[in-house]
Amino acid sequence: MNDEAAKVSNRTDKVIQEVERAVVGKRPLLEKIMAAILAGGHILLEDYPGLAKTLIANSFSTALGLEFKRIQFTPDLLPGDITGGYVYDRSKNQFDLRKGPVFANIILADEINRASPKTQSALLEAMQEYQVTLEGTTMKLPEPFIVIATQNPIEYEGTFPLPEAQLDRFIMKLPVGYPSQDDEQEILRRRQERRQDAFHLEQVTDAEEILVMRQATEQVYVDPDIERYIVTLTSETRKARQVAVGASPRGSLALLKLSRAWAAMKRREFVLPDDVKLFAIPALIHRLILEPDLWMKRHAADDVISDILRSVPVPVIEAS
Repeated sequence: MNDEAAKVSNRTDKVIQEVERAVVGKRPLLEKIMAAILAGGHILLEDYPGLAKTLIANSFSTALGLEFKRIQFTPDLLPGDITGGYVYDRSKNQFDLRKGPVFANIILADEINRASPKTQSALLEAMQEYQVTLEGTTMKLPEPFIVIATQNPIEYEGTFPLPEAQLDRFIMKLPVGYPSQDDEQEILRRRQERRQDAFHLEQVTDAEEILVMRQATEQVYVDPDIERYIVTLTSETRKARQVAVGASPRGSLALLKLSRAWAAMKRREFVLPDDVKLFAIPALIHRLILEPDLWMKRHAADDVISDILRSVPVPVIEAS
């Protein structure tokens, strides 16, 4: 596993370095997204407009050598606009399948909460089963298949909040955040040097190698005490008085997979408690349904999970 972990670490580091040519000052965020890709999960980016959410998705697809499709979600978008369908061809006198944009490796679901629930649900089967059913025919999606969805946290007029069943299918939810003044000035400097808006990034890896790296993360060891720590954190969200509905077992699985991916990225063959703590908020925050009196309080879910992290004893893992 040492060699495999080193390969995963080296390759993911090169991918992140390439993405950083386009996205300035966001390495912690990019590393978490890379961990989610290694873990085989989908990502929800929630933040204000103009913070490079689309650029991040596009840059990762280029660096990873994956096919990229962008879907702009609007109220009039139909499920068939995502999945595709059969269209009658007069010249052949038959119906031909026209695959929709969902048949790609990385899907950017831009402003996903602007589409109707019926259209949002068109992604449910794709995100969970990695397949699409059209006219009774089930078709597998390409591997790897990753949905990166975005939504605006402040503009709710004309939007349809994602149902809990769909939120639960994202392995984590992340804010992007504003850049620092130095980073923002660096963005301006690079734009002047390029003399154009477009970026030219290099491909670092490909789909086949990504699948191999995912298999390498499956070899990362998780101590039973770490497993219990993960389960305890998740179950505590179901007991918190501020929470109406806590995280499901899928939250525990998300923490497990993200922690293993992170350990591999850091050249380790085993998971540390700190790996779990790093992903506790991103992996659980969107799985909580708070009590009504906290709905309008910003960062309430963050505070709940932070309190749980402080209250649950951290396991001590002895060196072997």
